[in-house]
Amino acid sequence: MVVKQIEVGRFAVFAYIVGSSESGEALVIDPAGDTESIANEARKNGLTIKYIVNTHSHVDHILGNRAMKDLTGAQIVIHEGEADALTHQSGHMLQMFGADPSPPADIIVKQDDIISVGELSLKILHTPGHSPGSMCLYTDGLVFTGDTLFVRGVGRTDLEGSSWEALVRSVRDKLFTLPDTTVVLPGHNYGESSKSTIGMEKVNNPYVGGR
Repeated sequence: MVVKQIEVGRFAVFAYIVGSSESGEALVIDPAGDTESIANEARKNGLTIKYIVNTHSHVDHILGNRAMKDLTGAQIVIHEGEADALTHQSGHMLQMFGADPSPPADIIVKQDDIISVGELSLKILHTPGHSPGSMCLYTDGLVFTGDTLFVRGVGRTDLEGSSWEALVRSVRDKLFTLPDTTVVLPGHNYGESSKSTIGMEKVNNPYVGGR
């Protein structure tokens, strides 16, 4: 398995390339800028991007969708709770972030669906709270948490459609039930390090830890 964590754009977003070195198939999670660099990194590793996966529909995470799709022809994947919002963005927000509108999703997923690239399978975990259709992607040993769980932090819940209670349930019932050794790969470079583990967040996260 090939996993590349790349900080992109002006908003400290982590994009991820996840690929199979055997098949050469890959997906990119949240291409929030620097799309040519992401595509070049995939090519350097012998990977062809098959899917563009958005953990949620907020502009700072989807602003590279159109450019990445134009570059690669990859299919856009998003949770069913975010599909409508993906293509109904505020013009003001798009302008503020310097973003092109995203094309619509090609594939809409829900809890427990699987996205596969080669022999790799990533399971969809629906984790509402930061947004209604926020999702994380889990494969043995790794979880890509978007804006649900950061290193020593969590996503904000003061936005339209957000819910603090839902976020806490999502983290504790969906993420903190994963093995403690699972590596947490967050959606922003906001913490003291670029990754953590479920076990560390259970103990040290001041918002949802202490269990």
